[in-house]
Amino acid sequence: MHEEANGEASPRGVDQGDREFLSLERELTVLFRRARANQGEMAREVHPDLESAAYGLLVRLEECGRQRATELAGYIGVGKATMSRQLRALEQLGLIAREPDPADGRAWLVDLTEEGRRRVGRVREARRERYVTHFSDWDRREVAELARLLHQLNRGMEK
Repeated sequence: MHEEANGEASPRGVDQGDREFLSLERELTVLFRRARANQGEMAREVHPDLESAAYGLLVRLEECGRQRATELAGYIGVGKATMSRQLRALEQLGLIAREPDPADGRAWLVDLTEEGRRRVGRVREARRERYVTHFSDWDRREVAELARLLHQLNRGMEK
């Protein structure tokens, strides 16, 4: 290992043109690790028995409304069995409700209950307030640019 100009260690023999990608990988690793920890914290704030992975389902339902279970599974990137298990748990906690899809009797539509909507909204508002505090010394255009770049990253990772 040797020191880069920014004081961080990098593997020997790394091509100069690849340093940006190593730096990107390092920063994304830290970001994803923190995001996983935060997701678990937010899930527990919604309900003490909520699994960390289920928080993303609740946010998706809050943002997009009622959806088929298969759409949720595709969005989250899990199989039908995993989705069914997560939805059963969320239903037992009173956070979602399922109903048959009138367009296809074999499919289910999933939506937040009023309690689920209230809990998710409360946690998301608290999280937004924390972001406002954490980024208070950033220019709003920088925050918007970061959001734009993260959106671009997420879209690119869907391919």
